[in-house]
Amino acid sequence: MGEINIHVEQPQLVPALVGGFVLVLGHCSLITKERLFLSETLLAMVYGIIIGPSVLKWVNPMDWSSDDKQLTQEFSRYCLAIEVMIAGVTLPKKYLFREWASLLMLLLPVMTLMWIISGSIIKFAFNMSFIQALAIGACVAPTDPVLANAILKGMFAETHLPLRLRNILTAESGANDGLGYPFLFFALYLMRIGGGKAIGTWFYATWVYQIVLSIAIGAVSGYVARKSLRYAEAYGWVDRESFLLSSITLALMLVGVCTIIGTDDILCCFVAGNSFTWDDWFRVETEDTGLQEILNGFLSMSFFMYFGAVIPWSSYTAANMLAPWRIVVT
Repeated sequence: MGEINIHVEQPQLVPALVGGFVLVLGHCSLITKERLFLSETLLAMVYGIIIGPSVLKWVNPMDWSSDDKQLTQEFSRYCLAIEVMIAGVTLPKKYLFREWASLLMLLLPVMTLMWIISGSIIKFAFNMSFIQALAIGACVAPTDPVLANAILKGMFAETHLPLRLRNILTAESGANDGLGYPFLFFALYLMRIGGGKAIGTWFYATWVYQIVLSIAIGAVSGYVARKSLRYAEAYGWVDRESFLLSSITLALMLVGVCTIIGTDDILCCFVAGNSFTWDDWFRVETEDTGLQEILNGFLSMSFFMYFGAVIPWSSYTAANMLAPWRIVVT
């Protein structure tokens, strides 16, 4: 007689848990987003905490790799790169050129103020030096494009937020993750090098090599990808499925290239996305399909489930970071 073998191991359990959550959440997505005003990523993170090693212990992503920090970094890097690429693609024709003044105001003085305020709160709450607090503040000051979708997408946003405001917030959330680099490395160079040498290194290594070079690579690659895609489409070389995935595959390629040369891959992907749709042709051709948003939404929820499962609660508790007053202040 044949035997019935039931395998309850992580390779089989993870797809069941992830797919089941996305399926159930999809059945009540309008209720959670339009009535309860809960973002899918927040629910995914809570779900990840519940099924992770801190609660039910069904899944432990730290067993998947010998270097779980590297796995988390790469997973988040590609999720964010695809998100900012899509943010750049969804902007209207020549948007960065037409709205440069508003965007510059949000990205420089406003973001600098957010950075200083965040650093000050962190210094007060966790009793560390101001330079260390500024390094952490540079990580939390940028507006996350994944979480920004909670107020920029859906029926509520389309009803209550003007299109011009949604566009500028999309552009700001897409650009400021990459532009968080100068704030982060300013604090890091002061801690590691100090003095005038730190300022000089910060200028040429961060502003010139990482920011200016990544903008140039993004603009050129987006332009070349747009022209080549139009040529291929005009001559009937590309099918519809490959056409729709062009922006996402461009993002994946740029992440690899920028990682190899050590420049700012997130900013590069955002600039490339806007350059890719500079003439509005690709955006108009794909705006009714929803394929990019579907793939991006699934990827984002998968990452936040993973993130919820790997939160190091024991490290926070050991460092007394979960004191109620600190949670309230931060």
